[in-house]
Amino acid sequence: MRDDLAFALRLADAADALTVPRFRSADLRVETKPDLTPVTDADRAVERAIRDLVAAERSGEGVLGEEEGDDGGEVRWIVDPIDGTRNFLRGVPVWATLVALERNGGVVCAVASAPALGHRWWAAAGEGAWRDGERVHVSAVERLADAAVACTYARDLTAVEPRVWHARGLGDFWQHVLVAEGALDGAVDAHLEVWDFSAVGLIVAEAGGRTGGLDGGAARANEQFVSSNGLVHDELLVALS
Repeated sequence: MRDDLAFALRLADAADALTVPRFRSADLRVETKPDLTPVTDADRAVERAIRDLVAAERSGEGVLGEEEGDDGGEVRWIVDPIDGTRNFLRGVPVWATLVALERNGGVVCAVASAPALGHRWWAAAGEGAWRDGERVHVSAVERLADAAVACTYARDLTAVEPRVWHARGLGDFWQHVLVAEGALDGAVDAHLEVWDFSAVGLIVAEAGGRTGGLDGGAARANEQFVSSNGLVHDELLVALS
């Protein structure tokens, strides 16, 4: 596990070396994908660099990435080269490269690197979650009425706001790592892909929290994703229903 996490952190270093110079760059190139979401030259460059490193140093392991698809296999690196591309292309510093290693269907280590914010979060299965080298834990808030919750969709924010102490719309990886470090008690995201939730899911879980879908089951692609400190999770799901 130590070698896996060390390599994941190296992948994040390689990503940061590419994204930071392109952030707020005057010549940033932006295209629209078939699903009508934006992609920048930085997104593509990061995923290609990560794929090249995995191919060169991790024989037999594949990559599932947002931009180039899935190599398949029982061991694969799940990569979102820039989570928060819209923020990135508009100069908003809330974006991150997300990297997770999946073995036999389970995520065993993960990194969320947000260089424009000056922070990086990581976790390994059974070994806890960390931000910038300091261990993080979810909050101890027990009641939804006392909780701070972020929601991506306006409808969820409307449903939750009357029932909580504080509600805001934050979105993307940011709200989930804030749950992991105890600044938020819950976060309700949009319909996500595997690369959107794999890394943050492990980070929240290793910080002592809980993640999953709106039905209380495991997180699934193309469905909404919820993270919490675990203590308010069921009550939050009821509010959303």
